[in-house]
Amino acid sequence: FLEAFESLLRFAENRTSSLFETAYRPMAKEAAEPVKELFTDISLYILGAETTVESAVLRFFDSLFPLVYSRLINPGITDLSEDYTECLRLTRQDINPFGHYSKNMVTELSKSLWASRMLSQALSLGIEVINTTEHTALTKECSRALVKMQYCPHCQGLTLIRPCVGYCLNVMRGCLASVSELDAQWREFISTLEYLTNEMAASHELEMALAGIWSSINEAILHAQLNGPQLSATVDKVCGQPKQQEGNLSSANIVPVKEVTETQTFVMAHSSLNNKRREFISYMKRSRTFYASIAERLCDGDLVMRDSSTCWNGEDVV
Repeated sequence: FLEAFESLLRFAENRTSSLFETAYRPMAKEAAEPVKELFTDISLYILGAETTVESAVLRFFDSLFPLVYSRLINPGITDLSEDYTECLRLTRQDINPFGHYSKNMVTELSKSLWASRMLSQALSLGIEVINTTEHTALTKECSRALVKMQYCPHCQGLTLIRPCVGYCLNVMRGCLASVSELDAQWREFISTLEYLTNEMAASHELEMALAGIWSSINEAILHAQLNGPQLSATVDKVCGQPKQQEGNLSSANIVPVKEVTETQTFVMAHSSLNNKRREFISYMKRSRTFYASIAERLCDGDLVMRDSSTCWNGEDVV
């Protein structure tokens, strides 16, 4: 799952980077770091870090606005000091140069990434539970019962006689009583995994949301360019007028962009995650009774006598 998540994130990041290199070349090099930070934050969010989608997206647009303003809206600016850049970052929050597109991006990503984040945390919890119960300590009474079941027949020279099924089940159920108490919680855990995978496959479509990031950013930049004169007037009042070259280019330097064509890669990643969902939930359904039937699983196969042959009942051969 995590490999599939990472594959989709890298695809979406490459697609977004291609947008800047294709349509907004004057700022492509400087936009590379904010793009990288955005997708790193999204990855950390999915993995359970203490962050939010909203903070990641808005931080990205805070970093993007100085670049859009100085490279596209007013490309003649020569003095982009740290103070002026910081003023532009802070002004972005007040003048909202990207319109509703930044908020829409937060909404779409929050819905789809939430289920992915919960699933990732649920899988980590499941691994922790399995690892813990795998190393459950045996009590002294359990150890004695296991030795009696496995080795006491040897004292009578009966090295090939195996325990009876009923006897084995009694011993194992006693040894694993604390583990089998997890049954109800484990069943609920499996149900939660089913719910989360269904959420990801239904209304909260992770793949579509990630694949649409480049489009949202493109629309946001176009919106800012179209409102360039109004933004410039407001910024000049708040941050002052920076130094500019003669013959400043106008904000009409708008380059609409068509969809980046990497459809085949996206379809493969989409198919990969969908297949993993189906395979995973099918497998997990089969393990729903795992902790309830763990004694039966252990008392199966070569450990015991399954048919009517002679077996060891703890006291004698029957």
